[in-house]
Amino acid sequence: MEKNRAVDQRNKECTLDGSVDQHGHPAVRQGTGKWFAGNLLLVNQGLVTLAFFGVGVNLVLFLTRVMGQNNAEAANNVSKWTGTVYVFSLLGAFLSDSYWGRYKTSAVFQAIFVIGLVSLSLSSNIYLVKPNGCGNEEISCNSHTTIQVALFYVSVYLIALGYGGYQPNIATFGADQFDENHPQESHSKVAFFSYFYLALNLGSLFSNTILGYFEDEGKWAIGFWASAGSAAVGLVLFLIGTPRYRHFIPMGNPFSRFCQVGVAAARKWKVEIPDNLDELYEVDGKNQEDNMDRKLLHTEGFRFLDRAAVITSKEYDENENASNPWHLCTVTKVEEVKCILRLLPIWLCTILYSVVFTQMASLFVEQGAAMKTTISDFHIPPASMSSFDILSVAAFIFIYRRVLDPLIARLRKKKYSNPEGLSELQRMGIGLIIAIMAMVAAGIVEHFRLKYARKDCLSCENSSSLSIFWQVPQYVLIGASEVFMYVGQLEFFNGQTPDGLKSFGSALCMTSISLGNYVSSLLVTIVMKISTSDEMPGWIPGNLNKGHLDRFYFLLAVLTTADFLVYMVSAKWYKYIRFEGRNLLKNDENRADANV
Repeated sequence: MEKNRAVDQRNKECTLDGSVDQHGHPAVRQGTGKWFAGNLLLVNQGLVTLAFFGVGVNLVLFLTRVMGQNNAEAANNVSKWTGTVYVFSLLGAFLSDSYWGRYKTSAVFQAIFVIGLVSLSLSSNIYLVKPNGCGNEEISCNSHTTIQVALFYVSVYLIALGYGGYQPNIATFGADQFDENHPQESHSKVAFFSYFYLALNLGSLFSNTILGYFEDEGKWAIGFWASAGSAAVGLVLFLIGTPRYRHFIPMGNPFSRFCQVGVAAARKWKVEIPDNLDELYEVDGKNQEDNMDRKLLHTEGFRFLDRAAVITSKEYDENENASNPWHLCTVTKVEEVKCILRLLPIWLCTILYSVVFTQMASLFVEQGAAMKTTISDFHIPPASMSSFDILSVAAFIFIYRRVLDPLIARLRKKKYSNPEGLSELQRMGIGLIIAIMAMVAAGIVEHFRLKYARKDCLSCENSSSLSIFWQVPQYVLIGASEVFMYVGQLEFFNGQTPDGLKSFGSALCMTSISLGNYVSSLLVTIVMKISTSDEMPGWIPGNLNKGHLDRFYFLLAVLTTADFLVYMVSAKWYKYIRFEGRNLLKNDENRADANV
């Protein structure tokens, strides 16, 4: 029966990108992957994101109202927790690319995620929010024992581990369902990243509104149990699609390949690189040594690494070390290292943007809580204001894909024979510019909030006659910047990483958010230390009416402007990756000219 199945597969059209089905056979185009599998993964992403943000979006309020922490301490703890989430993405990417594959890695970490949510729901319901209803603005909670606090942190960091390990793999696994060597599926693959980010934001919309409302009223257990249920349903849906998924075989530990290139190049540091690059070492056909489906073409730059692929006279005559990767590496393996080195400056420039982005989950919420949050008798949870960010993301994804991108392509048609819309690097740069505008808008709103608050009641905590809806512009601008920055990042890092590092490419997006949270925490600490004196409680005190949060926002605007200038230089310097067998030369020239 297995033999007949293999014969049937050969008689059907298989994918051209080397993907396989769940049995390890070449994936048949009809019946695997494409939008059936892609849509299933989009729904899974939405449900898991709903569950994650059901905890994350109001965590800062949980820490202040239930755990009794002050504003600065709670903001720092949220930043550290969110940063840890994205650090775990590197672990998930490593296991996926090296050993487990994206399907198994996604399933395992989703299971851990569900366990963490159930543990948090139980511990909160039993220990942390008794008497029932504590944790809102009116009812404070009693102090907690060390064991209760420890159980809480174990639960939230299990959530961090599960979501962090899952997130970079699900994005790449979804892209795997589309054959980039097929004309129609390649366009679907590009579109998938936009819809993926849209699903992520739509999932968080429910968390930021319905769940956010219940949690703001002190009904934390309801919100946490809803998150646990959503994650469990998402895991079941993910497993249901198992027969239809396309897979890529893991390619082994990338760190060993990087070390081999470094050692081989160091051994030959006196060897001259030949003028004829065809003399550099490469294998014919599929690179069995590296398990690579596609070879990478040589690129200029980092020429000291090319020595690892130089065949010396001893290796040529005696073939003594030709099979030893610590002495001689293929061009593909060398280019793999070059690729990562070129990505690093771009990646570093995205970290400060993430500092701006993370303010939505911390200081934006605290700023909103210090404003007028009622319309008649209806109370607006400060965390629910991020729903305007989500609506902005949905709107700008449509505007970009349906209006802006086709318009740019038509305008560039006169210059390029193969016109495209904005490149990923250009979109990321636009995202930085909009982020600067968002911080300026937030600073202006805070300036006027302080003006009204000090006029009304300086000593009152969180008292201002300025409506919370004045925050809408800063949330809308952050949402617009995400479409250009984070969607562009997903496409850029996935497309510009070699075949054996696709999950790592997605993890780079998440680790930039991780470091952004840590940098944000560090900035808050430094600013508080410098700005606090006998007369001044600091820029971000427990009572925001006595501080100067507006100055912190303006500081972020200045830092992001400096980051944008560095980014322009890095983008101009960047060289796109080139695969063998794909006519990318003209396209690459177009993209290189349009990097900035």
